[in-house]
Amino acid sequence: MTKLKMAVQKSGRLNEESIQLLKNCGIKIQNPGAQLKAEAANFPIEILFLRNADIPQYLEDNIADVAIIGENVLIEKEKNVKPIQKLGFAPCRLSLAVPKEVQNNDISYFEGKKIATSYPNTLNAYLKQKNINADIHVISGSVEIAPNIDLADGICDLVSSGSTLFRNGLRESQVILTSEAVLAKSNNLSPDKEKILDKLLFRIKASLEAKNNKYVLMNVPNDKIEDIANLLPVLKSPTVLPLASANWSSMHTVIEEDQFWEVIDQLKANGAQDILIIPIDKMIL
Repeated sequence: MTKLKMAVQKSGRLNEESIQLLKNCGIKIQNPGAQLKAEAANFPIEILFLRNADIPQYLEDNIADVAIIGENVLIEKEKNVKPIQKLGFAPCRLSLAVPKEVQNNDISYFEGKKIATSYPNTLNAYLKQKNINADIHVISGSVEIAPNIDLADGICDLVSSGSTLFRNGLRESQVILTSEAVLAKSNNLSPDKEKILDKLLFRIKASLEAKNNKYVLMNVPNDKIEDIANLLPVLKSPTVLPLASANWSSMHTVIEEDQFWEVIDQLKANGAQDILIIPIDKMIL
């Protein structure tokens, strides 16, 4: 039986969310993380738990068919692999940072300076684009300590909340790129594996749509149905059902959560009551 081989980070920030995404897609992984390889009980997929930095090479060599990986890693490794779907988790940015006492926010500060990083390829491309000549020191891990031991004048590293920079007396200066987890694939999948990938993508998209949207129910006066419907930023008309109480109806719709909070006051001003916001498990468009 043909199976799709998926590479997932062996340990770290992407591991748990990758496994959770598969669970949300109805894919049950047997003993995830307990070994270097695991199979799904109900879907033709095999999970390979690998070092994050090695995954792009495994994809390029067709050892793995697809992978969940940070887009920043794909960019840095410069392999012949492309992302096919953003996954909406593990957001971060690759940034230049300087000691907090440095007042200069311009990229010109780094001219002739030493920069410590674990992302030399991405940093070099960025500096070249900005016409900046700097001395790049490649470090694996604990990059943020470099300025404190006089190894570098600044660093280039991943930033999420910025708390690690703050604890080490650094501040963010320039954002080089933003990144999130993506699904990437090998360039040489067989037709059978492409079909399995299509099924997986269908499930992933349904799960992501559900995560970003909410099911909304509200009671509205009948004479305000049209006004309230016009306020709702939805692609299709809401469902309207009569209530037992005279002159009232129940209105049902699906809406992006952020958009809902933008119109909530207007809905209430137009008479909407008993508003319920319900999570959606899956959403098929």
